[in-house]
Amino acid sequence: MLGLILIYWLGKKFYKLAEEYNKSQWGYAILGIVVYYAVSIVFATVTLIIIESFSNTLNDYILGLVAMPFGLLGCYLLYKYLEKNWDYKNPKNDILIDQIGKSEEELETK
Repeated sequence: MLGLILIYWLGKKFYKLAEEYNKSQWGYAILGIVVYYAVSIVFATVTLIIIESFSNTLNDYILGLVAMPFGLLGCYLLYKYLEKNWDYKNPKNDILIDQIGKSEEELETK
């Protein structure tokens, strides 16, 4: 149940981000979920290899819980990267060419 809520939440965050910048909403929602699972699997594999070399006992549920924060960290880093990259490439339309060089007082009087 926790996994379904997590997938929904991650997909929704990436969907809203892509919608804000007029990108493919479903594509980036799926990308966020795939990145979560990819980072979790890589971290779980590395952890499993390290732990199995020292002992033969490891609960799969605990391994999943340990890998979850790293998957979330990977999604967070991707989210911030996309947000920063798209914000940089998105031109600001707040200022018009006619307003360049005018003071704020001149702009407020119009």
